[in-house]
Amino acid sequence: MTQYAVVAHDYTDDGALDRRLANREAHLAGIQELARQGKFLSGGAFLDENGKMIGSNAHFQFEDRAALDAWLETEPYLTGRVWEHVDIREVKLFDPDA
Repeated sequence: MTQYAVVAHDYTDDGALDRRLANREAHLAGIQELARQGKFLSGGAFLDENGKMIGSNAHFQFEDRAALDAWLETEPYLTGRVWEHVDIREVKLFDPDA
């Protein structure tokens, strides 16, 4: 399995936070399913100086980039226009138990 870091920045228009909140339950349900499958490793929202959610960062592992891209096509934060910019990097995460 290949590991990936995903850093996603939300749209900044007036409706951005409302779209995030409207899609949050579906997003989290999908992340929980990926965790059960061993594909979600860690992550969460990043915040602005006022504590408002403005993006996400997460680590995943998928069979390959095509599998990650296939998941992204169905991700509610993308289909619901929450994430405007998504940066994906292949990573090798440190395993403290190795």
